[in-house]
Amino acid sequence: MLADGPVVLRPYRRSDAVVWSQVRRENQAWLAPWESAMPGTWHDLNSPAAFRWVYRDQRRSANSGEGMPFAVCLRDGGEERLVGHLNVGSIVRRAFCSGYVGYWVDSRVAGRGVIPTALALAVDHAFGPGGLHRVEVNIRPENKPSRRVVEKLGFREESYHVRYMHIAGAWRDHIGYAMTSEEVALEGGLLARWHRLRAGGD
Repeated sequence: MLADGPVVLRPYRRSDAVVWSQVRRENQAWLAPWESAMPGTWHDLNSPAAFRWVYRDQRRSANSGEGMPFAVCLRDGGEERLVGHLNVGSIVRRAFCSGYVGYWVDSRVAGRGVIPTALALAVDHAFGPGGLHRVEVNIRPENKPSRRVVEKLGFREESYHVRYMHIAGAWRDHIGYAMTSEEVALEGGLLARWHRLRAGGD
């Protein structure tokens, strides 16, 4: 488990199925425009039954070292509730030591620093115990809230991927952001950088 203030990153549990489904279904309008999806309705693809497949796939990727999946939770009044997801995936080792980050968050807690904090926690974990040297995030140009997350944390914009991923019926362009471990090492990590930015009023 990783935590900073009220934000907690932890492995998924089988018991998350119902709340995961509720959050995903209630956020269809917020999430669907940005996500690739298999054939089927949003309701069916985000059902408690569908979560069982998601859970198995995430455990497989974690056990094989290909991914670092986390449930993003928020502690509030002694309760801990699932409000999002973050994964460091497509991990390649050896001379590359890199992975891609993807995330989503419940619209009801967007703008409260949950995902920037979660991303900072995950990146520090990836660069530390995870043994990675580089992380990348690819975001559609139109997705300004998600771009703001990586830009405020200091990810470099370094590429433009034309027709990168099939989403919502078409091949969509993405902007590529990246960060290496050296870029935050002297600051004590990405979370330390994020704390300083927040203290400065960002």
